[in-house]
Amino acid sequence: MARVLIIGSGGRLGAALADTYTAGHEVIALPRQSLDLVHSPQVRETLRSLEFDVAINCAALTNVDYSETHREESFAINADAVRVLAEVCAEKSARLIHISTDYVLSGEQTTPYRETDPAEPISVYGESKRGGEIAALEVSPENLVVRVSWVFGPHRPSFIDAMLRRAKTEATISAVDDKYSTPSYTLDLAEMLEPYLDQIQTGGILHLCNGGSCSWREYAQHALDAAHDAGLPLLAKTVDPILLDSLAAFVAKRPRHTLLSTERYTRETGKTARPWQEAVSDYVQTFGTQILK
Repeated sequence: MARVLIIGSGGRLGAALADTYTAGHEVIALPRQSLDLVHSPQVRETLRSLEFDVAINCAALTNVDYSETHREESFAINADAVRVLAEVCAEKSARLIHISTDYVLSGEQTTPYRETDPAEPISVYGESKRGGEIAALEVSPENLVVRVSWVFGPHRPSFIDAMLRRAKTEATISAVDDKYSTPSYTLDLAEMLEPYLDQIQTGGILHLCNGGSCSWREYAQHALDAAHDAGLPLLAKTVDPILLDSLAAFVAKRPRHTLLSTERYTRETGKTARPWQEAVSDYVQTFGTQILK
C-alpha cells in the first residue's frame, strides 16, 4: 500500500484518482486552492510537512486560450511549480507522477505518437506543459510524466457534457471534424495508472488514454447515440461537422492529430486500454441523467 499525495484533487482527474485510490492506499487529497503554485516557499513548506511515497500532480493552468496571452503565469504554474514539486519529492525520496497533455505535440504526425517521438508544442499552453515535463525528469529520471488526452469523467464537466446539454435543448449541434485524438475516461485512467504507484517503478514519459481515435464530431456523435440508446431526452440526433479553422473564437493554435500510442503501457502491464467507445457509452449510461439535470 502506497502513501499517495494527490495535488489538484478537486479537478476532473484528481478527484477520480482520490476516489479510486482511497480503497487500497493511504491518500492525501490536496485541492488546488490549498496550494499556491506560483508561491514556491508555500509549496515547499506544505509538501515538506506531509508524509508520502508518491505525489501525483494533476494541478495545472489548462485554459489554452488564456495561456496564450498570459505566458508568465502559465509557465509559473505548469513548469516552474513542477520543478519545485519534483525537488521536494527528491528531498523526501518520493516519486513524482506528473500529469501532462497531448498538447505538447505538434499534431503534424498522423500515426499514433510514441513516447520517444519529438515534442514540438505549437501554443504557449503546450510549451509550458512541455517545460513541466522537462523539469520533472531533469530533477529525477525516475519520475513519471503521464500524457493524457481529451479527459472526461463524472467529477467535473468536459466537452462531452457540454455536447449532451446542448443536444437536450437544441435540435442541431455541431463539432469539429478535422481534429483527432482519443477520449480518456478518468475512471479508466485511474485504473491504468494504479500499477505505477508501487508495482512498476519505471520513469520517463508514459502515454495513457483509451483505445482508438476519433474527431471531436465522432466523439460527440457517439455520446448522443449512447444517450438515445439509454432513453435520455435529447432533441438533437446528429452532430454536424465543422472545420477547426472556422472557430474564430480560438486564440491559440490547436494540434490536429494527437493520437497517443499506449504500447508502452501494454508492454509494462500486460493490459490493453479499452476502446473509447465503450468508455463513453459507460459514462453516458451511468451518469447521463446527472449530466442533463
